[in-house]
Amino acid sequence: MNIERPVYLQKLKDRMHDGMIKIITGLRRSGKSYLLFELFRRYLLDSGIRSDHIIGLELDMHSNRKYRDPDILLAYLSEKMNTDGMYYILLDEVQMLKDFASVLNELLHYRNADVYVTGSNSKFLSSDVVTEFRGRGNEIRILPLSFSEYFSAFQGNRDEAWQEYLTYGGLPHILAMKNDEQKIEYLRNLFEMTYIKDIQERNKIRHPAEMEELLDILASATGSFTNPLKLANTFCSKRGIPFSESTIARYCKYLENSFLVNKSLRYDIKGKNYINTPFKYYFEDVGLRNARLNFRQQEENHIMENIIYNELRYRGFFVDVGVVDIREKQSDGKMAHKQLEVDFVANSGSKRYYIQSAFALNSPEKEMQEKRPLLRFNDSFKKIILVRESIKPRRDESGIVTMGILDFLLSPESLEI
Repeated sequence: MNIERPVYLQKLKDRMHDGMIKIITGLRRSGKSYLLFELFRRYLLDSGIRSDHIIGLELDMHSNRKYRDPDILLAYLSEKMNTDGMYYILLDEVQMLKDFASVLNELLHYRNADVYVTGSNSKFLSSDVVTEFRGRGNEIRILPLSFSEYFSAFQGNRDEAWQEYLTYGGLPHILAMKNDEQKIEYLRNLFEMTYIKDIQERNKIRHPAEMEELLDILASATGSFTNPLKLANTFCSKRGIPFSESTIARYCKYLENSFLVNKSLRYDIKGKNYINTPFKYYFEDVGLRNARLNFRQQEENHIMENIIYNELRYRGFFVDVGVVDIREKQSDGKMAHKQLEVDFVANSGSKRYYIQSAFALNSPEKEMQEKRPLLRFNDSFKKIILVRESIKPRRDESGIVTMGILDFLLSPESLEI
């Protein structure tokens, strides 16, 4: 099955010959190896690079285990790089290489080498890139398939694709499976046998049952405001035993570092400053979130919000939750302070978009509820409401655009309508 991933392939193209190690990180089974060894290698060949100038090693393969020794690997590369011209070194699962940081730093001194590697989330994270390479490594963070990538390889119409995607998510291998039973088993096993084990082994978790309970709580409350204190209280009420805020905060950080969940901070739109707590968590892949809950609690509106969050990140935005402070007269005539929420504030350079995930605007009251926070501040940035219904995009007299979620996800220029 051929799945094109043009956004990430372009990122690799843009970083060619920049004198740095290109490091592809991300959730396990999200397509890092496919991007490097299939899509990028094909691009190199199509660009006229000779095949003997592309040196690829998959270090997790048993047949390549000897190359996990730094001296053997460096000798092998020196032997292969025996003619003039630029060589492209592709190393998969580089964390399996002993003392990989020093080896990659040595490769930086090869003037005729352009180096690309992938790393597993169990032993090679974004924090490792910063620590080990200090400006000499260029990270490309890869996400599971966006809906547009998923639909490009899906056999069916876009509504059928949407139902599958919001249930089973965007891990590429899901598209090769024939029935629901296979998909459910794959996601459950991946969660239990790979992701959780990775986190436990890397961080030497002493209370694995508590960490798994925390995962269940986060999955149940996806897109809801929370903080370590609230999570600790929820944990205590469910388990009947105390769990400290500091431990909760540390465990949440482990989950973030493993690329399973992402934290979105609150941003005061009028005050133009961040509010550290509470915040929201979203899952990197909604299929994994659903599998964690045994495919219960599949409210389409909440999953749609998570998908929008992931899509904005896929498009390169930093995504916050917007807060609008207002003072409003109550029925008793007294003024009261309130906070209204804008689901997403998406920023990239000088671009900013305010986005509401509304699911349905089935009454004038519901429509006004969604527009209300967007009307309480004035700036020049676009304001958008996304609904599940397939509708023709429309703009009201206040400049607020309403469009269907599938049009938004399938058009790379949808934010510019």
